[in-house]
Amino acid sequence: MPIELQNVKHTTEFCRYCLMCRHVCPATAVTRNEATSPHGWALLIASVERGLAGWNEETVDTLYQCLDCGLCQAHCVTIQPLPLAISAGRAEVVSQQAAPAVVYGLQQKLQQWGNVYAETAPEHVVGQGEAALIVGAAGRYLQPESVEAAVQLLAATGVKVIPIAVGRETPYLANTLGLPGEARHLAQATLAEIEATGAKRVFVLGPGDLYAYQTILNYLGFVWPQTVELLEVSAYLAGQVEAGKLSFKPVELTDYTFYDPDHTVRAPGRWEAPRKLLTALSQTPPIELFWRRERAAPCGASGGLPFTQPELSALLARARLAEAEAYGVKTLLTDDPLVLYQLRRHAVGNKIELKGLFELLAGQL
Repeated sequence: MPIELQNVKHTTEFCRYCLMCRHVCPATAVTRNEATSPHGWALLIASVERGLAGWNEETVDTLYQCLDCGLCQAHCVTIQPLPLAISAGRAEVVSQQAAPAVVYGLQQKLQQWGNVYAETAPEHVVGQGEAALIVGAAGRYLQPESVEAAVQLLAATGVKVIPIAVGRETPYLANTLGLPGEARHLAQATLAEIEATGAKRVFVLGPGDLYAYQTILNYLGFVWPQTVELLEVSAYLAGQVEAGKLSFKPVELTDYTFYDPDHTVRAPGRWEAPRKLLTALSQTPPIELFWRRERAAPCGASGGLPFTQPELSALLARARLAEAEAYGVKTLLTDDPLVLYQLRRHAVGNKIELKGLFELLAGQL
């Protein structure tokens, strides 16, 4: 049995008959299937451990329908790390050569290229400096405009960042797919780049990246450098606005909302920063959706779903857009490159305009 599954075995024991987080699970909301709920996944893994079930096409498909979004853990009174247990269950499936074929294809891409989007190796780090920005694979290949805007905004506060991990995934995707070995390799490569730059501050573009380097890193056996501060771009910019060191030209915003991106619940309180930035732009407050802040529901970009469960991933994106449309939203803003890309992919026929918060802010400097 893989060491990861041994470490989280008791989590599934606690969760398998508990329903206290079921109401916030986005997968359950769209599948309406008790098997694809937090306690359903825990019961499945626990049953396999007891020899009462086995990994076959049906059970593996069920296991890979979890979004690894963190809502179950965020709404657990005892904070059980069920998402890590599910990832460890997937690692066991991968080791038994029972995972979906697409997972092994992604594994090869991660091993060869460090990303799943382009057959190109991560860019070499050039130079040293006090601050660095983890660009990642989504920032490099899917939404480079968001990265450019973030760099411009940081520069407006006097911070010149060295781009690192340009085209390299964080350890999150590999780990959630059940590939802890690849996750460790990706983490180690980025940590080496941080050391090479001599950076004392490292910025990330969204809460998913924050989770990858605050939590997944430790789970994989690494330690974030004690002398390096890890910061999210939105939170830093909001602090600069409050300190009077950053300002924007006002812009008229009406019938708009801020969409709290996937993994928001894994960074409690992070939802305040983007709203403070919007307050600095417009006197009109955003329309607040039901699935926001501490119950922010993901759009299907997490958990590897766009690759392993594309139909479910699309359903979740359309559900988020449909909610916004029902609230009368005309413009949706978000600050995570991968989430913005995911929503745009599935916005065909939708009348909502989708914008990146960083791009909007940079245009108002």
